[in-house]
This record gives sequence, structure tokens and C-alpha cells, in this order.
Amino acid sequence: MSKRQGPPVDPFAEREAQKYDNPIPSREVILELLDRQDGPATHPEVCDLLGMVTEDDIEALRRRLIAMARDGQLISNRRGAFARVDRMDMVRARVQGHRDGYGFAVPAEGGEDIYLHNRQMRKVFDGDEVLVRLQGENYRGREEGAIVEVLSHNTTSLAGRFIKEDGVQFLRPENRRVTQDVMVAQGAEMGASSGQIVVVEITRQPDKQRPPQGKVIQVLGDHMAPGMEIELSIEAHSIPNQWSYEALAEAEALPVEVDDNDKGGRIDLRDLPFVTIDGEDARDFDDAVLCQPRKGGWRLLVAIADVSHYVRPNSGLDEDAKRRATSVYFPDHVVPMLPEKISNGLCSLNPHVDRLVMVCDMTLNTHGKVTGYKFYEGIINSHARMTYNQVGAIIAGDEAMRAEYADRLGDIEALHNLYKVLRESRSERGAIDFETVETRILFNDERKIEDIVPVKRNDAHKLIEECMLCANVCAARFLEQHNLACLYRVHQGPTAEKLENLREFLGELGLGLGGGDEPTSADYQVLMEAIKGRADANMIQTVMLRSLRQAVYQAENEGHFGLGYDAYAHFTSPIRRYPDLLVHRAIRSVVRSSQVSSHVTRVDGVDDIPRGKIYPYEVADVVALGEHCSLAERRADEATRDVVSWLKCEYLEDKVGDVFEGIISAVTGFGVFVELKDIYVDGLVHITALPQDYYRFDPAKHRLVGDRTRQVFGLGDELTVKVVRVSLEERKIDFELDSVKSGRRAAAKDSRGSGKGAGKAGGKGKKTSNKPGQKSGSRNGGKTDERQGKRGGGGGQKSYSGSEGNRKPRKRKRSNGSQSDSSVRKSSKASAVRSSQSSPAKKSESIFAKAAAGFKKTLAKFKKKS
Repeated sequence: MSKRQGPPVDPFAEREAQKYDNPIPSREVILELLDRQDGPATHPEVCDLLGMVTEDDIEALRRRLIAMARDGQLISNRRGAFARVDRMDMVRARVQGHRDGYGFAVPAEGGEDIYLHNRQMRKVFDGDEVLVRLQGENYRGREEGAIVEVLSHNTTSLAGRFIKEDGVQFLRPENRRVTQDVMVAQGAEMGASSGQIVVVEITRQPDKQRPPQGKVIQVLGDHMAPGMEIELSIEAHSIPNQWSYEALAEAEALPVEVDDNDKGGRIDLRDLPFVTIDGEDARDFDDAVLCQPRKGGWRLLVAIADVSHYVRPNSGLDEDAKRRATSVYFPDHVVPMLPEKISNGLCSLNPHVDRLVMVCDMTLNTHGKVTGYKFYEGIINSHARMTYNQVGAIIAGDEAMRAEYADRLGDIEALHNLYKVLRESRSERGAIDFETVETRILFNDERKIEDIVPVKRNDAHKLIEECMLCANVCAARFLEQHNLACLYRVHQGPTAEKLENLREFLGELGLGLGGGDEPTSADYQVLMEAIKGRADANMIQTVMLRSLRQAVYQAENEGHFGLGYDAYAHFTSPIRRYPDLLVHRAIRSVVRSSQVSSHVTRVDGVDDIPRGKIYPYEVADVVALGEHCSLAERRADEATRDVVSWLKCEYLEDKVGDVFEGIISAVTGFGVFVELKDIYVDGLVHITALPQDYYRFDPAKHRLVGDRTRQVFGLGDELTVKVVRVSLEERKIDFELDSVKSGRRAAAKDSRGSGKGAGKAGGKGKKTSNKPGQKSGSRNGGKTDERQGKRGGGGGQKSYSGSEGNRKPRKRKRSNGSQSDSSVRKSSKASAVRSSQSSPAKKSESIFAKAAAGFKKTLAKFKKKS
């Protein structure tokens, strides 16, 4: 070893001494030491470099090196020497499968996803942790990788359909990201019949040579059993749904009501008229609000259930909550993050009972700007449980409702007056207001769909949303000002590729998006205002929505593009989101300390609590939790989407042959997806079911264009379709085109060569799929998540398209979406609408016309010679 230097000073020695009776150098020191070396070092060589001579130290170091290799920090070569992974041109990553067999390695440190060929995916399941060696760009322009080592197999069971064919039995997984069948040996089927839905425990993980193998551990039943779709989705997506013994024991030990001993040391707000405002069917109430008019503005108090008081770090309840990371909301069924005794009882802000809360106490001026805020531990007694419909009716002037809640009118009107100012402030900062339609499924007594109805948002929804946004922004500011390593809710702007496609699409419509290479949310909102009243407004909004990335949880604050905030965190739903619980703990660690802060209120005489007991997280812990919580959110989205798709297929199963009106909701190279009006169900009109022609797929303009007829099938077009096939197993609905209500034709130059992947209609059409460099996902597109959840803070249940493609970190722009200067807005507005004049179309000839002309010339020459 040429670089023979003494061991580096260990800045984490005190931490190691607290964890271990016989501490050895930390992982950070070992990584720094190996980084100094010219090449990999063996265990004895590392011992020598660190000056370790005792048998206990040598054995402890051996175990640590193995653990670091297991965790992807180090790699061991054939001679047993260790090296840093990042020095070996390797990347630690998580596997993300694709339904078409290939996959991606999502780097643990962030950055571009790495393409994994189908051959590589044979070795792993979706979700496995791997080391990947970069192999350069593949022919599609994306970095390709080869799996060097599987660090951990994270799939222990799978759910799906049990199949017996020609003496062979196997499981066909329900999770579409898993494309390998799992072999089941004779005698390991647990009496399951072919076609039944089962859960299989994986007894042999996949590798390059052999498929995975397993044994049936549970027979769920037949496919059509009521409620089966939810149970199957829970198993298929590995959603934790069983409580540990420790969590159940801890929950059982908690009191039914708040203990008198826990009420001390808190700000007593029980006399203040807090109210909760939620949906009619809500069972857990995690926030209460109060607005008091004052000279020069308002005082707004947002009280959130103090879950952190009962769920302590590293307890059984905490481990289960961390594993779940979010409550999962299926139609008519919830898989909660916390046991019901906590979520619906002790931490639910039910009316007329004492509850412990964390309060965000804000002052706002007459322009809706937060001029001051404080956080503190409090105790409240909610004066009323109100619903959105009730508050909406009071605001609308319903006399009967106003009479029923006469004692609440002043508070409601104060909230509504503040809301109107906050909406103005929202417009000033340029937050995007997408008008999307959410639906609710209504069931009959047999749990079959009776109806699918749109959910109408009134001012009460928006009022609570704005209150929650204020508290979430204050929480993010608090984290920044107190230098707390915690999770922010980050939503970045569009990628360069998506931005280019969006502008190309808008250009065809005579529209433009301001902001140059880095548009802000204000530029998007100016465009939204410009398209109001247009017949194609919904289509344009859909394309704008899909240009945005998904929001994620991460330790680095990079602002929230959609909401136009420089800093944003989730604080308002600790009952159902683990990141919110972490934010509560971070804030509480300051409240219950002697740290000087102008943003906390403390009760005199209350003892400090060591930060390690309230918030024992290092930066690395927070980074890992951010990745985990983001994945859990996507997992919940996929699981609920699968259930809804299944239910909608079941709903249309007895309507095969019926004709419906619909709108094209997505365009692909193999056809168009059509959403049926009024019932909000999507199905595919395959390219072979379109009028006979060769069709070119133009992804930038979201359309298929016929070569011969120049017939256009584009996003937002109205069609009449017939239901021809419904597959519950595949979650697919096929339509046939009945008639076109709003047909378009492209200019001659646009019908050829501008798109990708031509397909022929009216005959055998080749079904194309996204190329490996493009991820396919929800057809619903991207949404700024804060508009879609139960609260303005976002429900975590709604998904954002496009976040998984480009994970390259961007420089944080402090002015992101926050410019409210009128000149800036006027400039943006001017760029939103531009001239629709285009250059004249070039004259083009088809290949058949050219061939005919050539044949005529040859024939003329032949006649002349003869």
C-alpha cells in the first residue's frame, strides 16, 4: 500500500461510543481511508491501516466491512479486498420493473435512471437493491447498466393467479412490474385450483439461470369474489397490512382519552372555538382551524393532532408506521398508517373532547402574507365537527344552515374573508390552478358499482386547503431557519425534453409558454388564464399537466414548482403520512429544548427533552426516509389505481355492445385511450379499429395522423365508441370506433415523417410500446399533488407523471414562482398568446406518386426507342 498515512481523525467517535460497548472507527472514516488508497485493501490491510490489533477489534472491523458491502457502500473483489463502490464505476440502485420486461436502476444518490435490459431483469424482482456497472449509452441514447451484485432481495411474497398447464404449475404475478412467472413445485400448491388467486412465498430468488420458485401460503379465492380486488392489490403491491405484536401491545397500553398528566406543560386553548371541517365520510380528524380578525389582518391558528407525543422514535408503533409510510385509501376501504385506536380515537380531533395538538399560530396582513408565526404544544377541545357541504352552504347563504350554526357564523365568515385574500395571494405568486375532475365510486349492498360520480369542490374545500398551505410553508421555513435535517416536499419544474414537447404542441395552437428554459409556475398559470373559455382548454390543460414531474420527499429543499413556493413541507397530516410525523418531531425537538428561537412558545418550568429522544436522525437517515416515503406513496397510487381499474372493468362487463360518447384522454403509438363521458371510464381504441390507413404517432402533438386521409385523432377529440371487450384479468377495456364527433385533418406536410412508429389501421396492426428510454405510467398525467388530497398539503394518493424519468438535481431558484411584479406578469401574458401564422406547407409527394412518375418516364423512353 503506497499511501501509508495514519488513520484519519474520527469526527463520529462519540456517536460510535454511544452505540457500542467496544467502538471501532465509523463507516465514514473507513470510506475516507479506502479513498486514500491506490487500490482495494483486504481486511488485514485495513486493520493495519487503522492500527487495530486486539481480536475483538479485528472481528468487529470484519463484520463492519461485510455490512458496508451488504449496504452497497463497499464492494469486495475475488481476493477479498474492499473498495469504495463509487471508485469502481458502480452505482448502488433500486430496481424498478416495467411491464414490458425491461427495467430501470434508480440510483440511491439521485440522478438519471439507468436502463436495464430484459436479460438483466431476469436476475431480480422489482424493488431489489443492486450494484450496477455503467456500460455507456445504449442505442436509444440512455445510459445502460449491468447488475454486478444483488445487495438485497426485497420481495418475499407475491400475489397473483395460480395456473396449471401441461403438468407445470406457476404463479402469474398480479404486480405488472414483475414479469417473471414464479414456479410452484408439485405438493406446494396448498390445494389451490388453476385460476384461483393465491399468495406465494418466494423460496428461491430469480437468477440468470433459473426462474424464481415459491410455495403457496394463502388461497385468496376466486377472482370475482366481492372485495377480492382490494385484498389482491394489497398483496400484489406488498402493502403492509398486518400490525406487529409490539405495535399492538403499545397501542393497547395507550389510554382511551387524554391522560391528565399529559395535559400539563402545554398552552391551554380549550376555550377557543376551534372547528374541524372535513368530508361527510371522514373518520379521522387531524386538523382544526380558527381565524380571528385583528387590526391590520388576521390571526390564523392551525392545530394538528400531536401524534409525536404518542408515537416515539424506534418504538413498535413507529416501526410499523415507518414501514407503511402512508395510509392507503381504496374505494370504501382504508389501510391506515396507525392503528385505529390512535388514528380514529386518541389523536382524532373529535368534537367536545380534549386533544393534544401541535399548533402553528400565524399572523397575516391584509394582503394574505404571513408576517409572523410560532409553533407550540397545545391542548384544544374542538367546538364542532363540520363538513365541507355544511360550510359551503353557509358561505353560499343557505338560511337553514346559517340558522343551525348561528354560533359559528362569525368564525366561518372570518375564515372565508381570509380565504378570499389568500386566493388573491395565490394568484400573485403564480401557483398553478389545474381544474381536474375527481370521482367517487358508489357501491350497492353487494359491493358492485352503482354509480361513478364527480366530486365537486366548493369554497370550503379551498378554504381549508389554503389554511393548510400556510401552516406547511411555515413548517418548511422553521426547518430551514433552525437548520434541521428533515423532509421537504419538493416539486421540480419540467424537464428540458418535456418542455420542448409542450412548446411544440402549444405552437400548433398559436399559444406559447413564457419563462424561456426555466419557466416558473406563474408562466404556467398565465397560460391557464389565456386558455379559459376555449373549446380545447381541457386538452391543453392535460398536456400541461403531463409536462410536470412528480413531487417527492427529500432532504434537500428545492422548492415546490406547482405551488410557487421556495420552501414547502408536509406538516398537517401526521395521522396518515410519515413525513408529517417527522416534521412534527423536528419542530418538537426545538420546542422542548433551550435553543433560542423567536418561532416557538414554551411553558415556563417544563423540562427540556434531549434531542436524541425526540429526533434521533442524521442526514443519511433523512435521505433514506425520503426515498422510502416517496416509493411508498407511488406504491399506494399504483395499488389504488389497480383497484379502481378492476372495479371499472367489472362495471362495464355487462355493457359490452353498448355505445357511449367519449373524449380522447391519451394517444399512443398503438391507438387512443378514450374516457367515457359521465362515467369517467377509460378504454382503448386500438389502431386496427381506426378507419383504414397508415397512422403516424406524433408524441409532441399528442395525435395519430393518417398518411392517406390525413385524418387526425388527437387529445381532446370527441368520439362515439362501442364497448367490444372487457378483461378483468388484464384490467383492460377495448372500444371500437362508432363515429367521430369532432374530426380534424392535418396539413399534407404534417401527415408524413413527423411522428414515431407508424401503424396500420383496418388490418393487422403492430402494437408498439414505449421505448426503454421512456417510462410508461399513469395515463392521468402529472398533477401538482397539493390540489388532489384531502388537504391542501396533498393526500399522497394522487400521483404525478414524469417524475421518474429525470432525477438530475437542479440548482435551487429562489425566485421560483414567487415573482409577483405586475410587469413580469404582463410580460408572461404577452408570451402566452402569439401569432398562429405558419410558413406555407411545402409541396410533398407520396412514394406511390414518385414511383408512378418514374414508371411513366421509363414507359415513354421505351415507346420512343421502339
